[in-house]
Amino acid sequence: MTDIVAGAPTRPRRMGFLFALLAIGAAGCTLPAVVQSPLFLTLMTQAAINAVLATGVGFLVRQNGTVSFGHAAFFGLSAYATALLIKFGLPAEAAIILAVALPTLFALALGVVIVRITGVAFSMLTLAVAQAFHELVLKWRELANGDDGMAIAFPARVFGIDMATFQQPASMFLVCWVALIAVILGLWLLCRSRFGTLTLAIRENEERARYIGYRTVLPRAIIYAVSAAIAALAGLLFALYNGFVSPGTLHWSLSGEALIMAIIGGPRLVWGPALGGVIFFFIKNAAGDFTDHWPAVIGITLILVTVLLPRGVGGVLVWLGARLGGRRPS
Repeated sequence: MTDIVAGAPTRPRRMGFLFALLAIGAAGCTLPAVVQSPLFLTLMTQAAINAVLATGVGFLVRQNGTVSFGHAAFFGLSAYATALLIKFGLPAEAAIILAVALPTLFALALGVVIVRITGVAFSMLTLAVAQAFHELVLKWRELANGDDGMAIAFPARVFGIDMATFQQPASMFLVCWVALIAVILGLWLLCRSRFGTLTLAIRENEERARYIGYRTVLPRAIIYAVSAAIAALAGLLFALYNGFVSPGTLHWSLSGEALIMAIIGGPRLVWGPALGGVIFFFIKNAAGDFTDHWPAVIGITLILVTVLLPRGVGGVLVWLGARLGGRRPS
C-alpha cells in the first residue's frame, strides 16, 4: 500500500502489504464456500474481471502519468482473438495464449510511437485506435458477424480442465480472483524494481532522465504494453466466462468506465483501481435496480471522489491505516 509520494516503504510496511494481500486473496477464495447465491457470485465474477481491466488502466496512469481512453481495444482484441483463432482451427490452448500475447505485442509496437506524445493528444490517439477496431468488427460481418457478435466454440476441455469450470460462477470467480491477486502482486514487485523506479523518474521529469543518460521512450512503451497485457487478460477472462463476444467490448464507453474505476479507487496505489472496479460495478448494478439513469449516479460519485477524495477510496484507507498504526499519514 505504498504511496509513490511517500517514498520507499519500510520493511515492516512491505511485509504488511504482502500479508494483507495474501489475507484478502485467501478470504476471497473462501467466498464460494460461504455464499451459495449464483447471482451474487456472478456479480462478483464480473466485478473481478472489471477490476483486472481497471488495474491495467490505473497502472498506466501511475507509472507513465498518461490517461488512456482506448484500453477497450486490448480487452476486445483479446476476446475476439480467442473467438477467431478457434474459429480458424487453432487449438484452444494456443488461441488463449495468443489472445494475450498478440494485443501485448501490438501495444508495444504502438507504444513506441504514441508515448512520445503526452497529454490530451495521447488520450485521443488511444481513443482513435480503439474506435478503429470497434468499427472494423462492426462493419466486417464476414469476419466477426457485426453487431450480432460471435459465440466462441470452445472445446469440452481446455488445458485439461473441463470448460464448464470457466463458465460456472463459483469456479470462475476463483479463477478471476486468483488472476487479480497475481496481477496486483506482480505489478507491486515491478513498481519496487529498478525499472519501476526509472519509469517513475521519467514520469516526473523526462527531460532530466534523458539528461543523465537514460532512454525514455522504450521504458514508457513497455509500461504501456504491460498495462495492455493486463487489459487483454481481462478480455480473455471475459471470453472464457461468457463464451461470447460483441463489438461492445471494443467501445470507448468501456475504456471510460475503466478509467472511472481507477479514479474512484485511486491510481496512485497499485491495488486502488481494483478496489474502484469492485465499487463501480456494485454502484452501477445497485443504481440500475432503482433508475434507468444510473450513469448520473456514477457521475455524481466520480465528482464527489474527485473533489473530496483526490487520492481515491484507496488513499483514504491508507490514511486510516496509518492513523490506526500510529504512523504519520503521508
